[in-house]
Amino acid sequence: MSLRSPGNYVYMQRVSPIRTFASYKTAWLRQDLPAALSVFLVALPLCLGIALASGAPLFSGLVAGMIGGIVVGLFSGSEVSVSGPAAGLAVIVADAIAKIGSYESFLAAVVLAGIMQLVLGLIKAGRFSSFFPDSVIKGMLVAIGLVIILKQIPHALGRDNDYEGEFEFQQLADGENTVSEIYRAIETASTGAVLISVVSLAFLIGWERVAGRSTRMFFKNFPAALVVVLLGIGLNEFFRVTVPDWYLGDTAHQHMVQIPTIAPGKSLFSIFDFPNFSVLRNSEIYVIAATIAVVASLETLLKLEASDRLDTGRRVSSTNQELIAQGLGNTLSGLIGGLPITSVVVRTSANIYGGAKTRVSTIFHGIFLLIAVFLGGPLLNLIPLSCLAAVLIMVGYKLARPAIFKKIYKDGWSQFVPFMVTVLGIIFTDLLKGIALGTVVGILYVLYTNSRTNFRVTRAGTQVKIDFMKDLYFLSKPQLKEILGGLKPGDEVVIDGSKAPFIDHDIYTMLHEYRDIAQVQGIGYELRLVVSSPK
Repeated sequence: MSLRSPGNYVYMQRVSPIRTFASYKTAWLRQDLPAALSVFLVALPLCLGIALASGAPLFSGLVAGMIGGIVVGLFSGSEVSVSGPAAGLAVIVADAIAKIGSYESFLAAVVLAGIMQLVLGLIKAGRFSSFFPDSVIKGMLVAIGLVIILKQIPHALGRDNDYEGEFEFQQLADGENTVSEIYRAIETASTGAVLISVVSLAFLIGWERVAGRSTRMFFKNFPAALVVVLLGIGLNEFFRVTVPDWYLGDTAHQHMVQIPTIAPGKSLFSIFDFPNFSVLRNSEIYVIAATIAVVASLETLLKLEASDRLDTGRRVSSTNQELIAQGLGNTLSGLIGGLPITSVVVRTSANIYGGAKTRVSTIFHGIFLLIAVFLGGPLLNLIPLSCLAAVLIMVGYKLARPAIFKKIYKDGWSQFVPFMVTVLGIIFTDLLKGIALGTVVGILYVLYTNSRTNFRVTRAGTQVKIDFMKDLYFLSKPQLKEILGGLKPGDEVVIDGSKAPFIDHDIYTMLHEYRDIAQVQGIGYELRLVVSSPK
């Protein structure tokens, strides 16, 4: 793999796994390390929130985040994709733990799922990601941006009944949905949280504008998210001293980051969980493992396609290598008590918008999570979720800028309709259902478009010529039947099938049966090389 200076990448360069960092330039650390810090601040509450939603120990989310950063980052097929626990698997994990009886037994399924992903990578199953329409991938990115904004508004207003990282429209934690949760948040808005989020958001917008106009590298490379976090901590502590009613609390309160700590007198290993492999005698564990492997792989491949579109280096990731990396990550995550891992757009977009150039940022975000858990807990537990909500809202806006809607609308209805179906489907259901809806609509549009362009009708007086321009499938039958029904007595019709290697049997039958109708109506009718394709 040839790595060049930032901004001078080869267009559509294929990314290969890197086993040594000798080819990376130390100059890139000025961009990768600040990006890693930004991703770390975004990933921290998401790891905890997804673990909470999964009914798993809080530490399991952090373990998955560390493995997703360090291990998957090292072997990934992408330079910018960031992996970790995913909200899309939360319901599957919660159901699996309930069915199998314990978290330790569930971990055996995670290990098996990782092995299955390794096999998928080795047999090159990553190629299936290319079957998803481009409009659906774009719709997924925009929808995720909008969902991030909608889900973070309650946290920005001080309502934290729902967990961080939740993506479904119907919320499991409190029985609300995305829209009603915002309404409840407005009703119960906390003055302190609102002030912190508004000040943080204003600072982020101002910082970005200054960075865009300034020639000083400080504004371009220093992570604004870190300043916002320090600002949030400072404001909250200021409220504690001057306006106690606005104070959001400390580690014992819901509105703060809450990193689990090692209990006094306990060893380091007491916070890890290990798989119970005796459950392998139960056939249900293999069904659970296969479900995790398929869903996690599908999510990863889709999000890898999305990350390639966001990547400023225009690199093309290796999907098969990514499946291998995910398999290694999930195997290790299951062995030491972590949740299942996938590529995650929220972290990836924060990484790219943070200025990351290489996988170094992904790996270091995992190292920062590791350091935070064992050394930085007391300080990080002072971070209000409202300032992190401001960071995520900015990420969401960049993914769902109004200009994107305008551009795709100009591309035509065949692109805009699947795009909007995907966006609305993800917002009002969940990620996988929305993608499925968009994909079905996209495929139907392709079939419909093809059905309207695979034959040509020309008329000169009573002379009618119908030329089949390419293969003719059953979807063309209604339009072709309508044209035949519009013929008039005295017309002389020639149907030429010489350019159609494939003619659907239903169409072939209809054309030959029309001979009798044409004869009765006084229509001249000739078929040239209209041959039924073999079944």
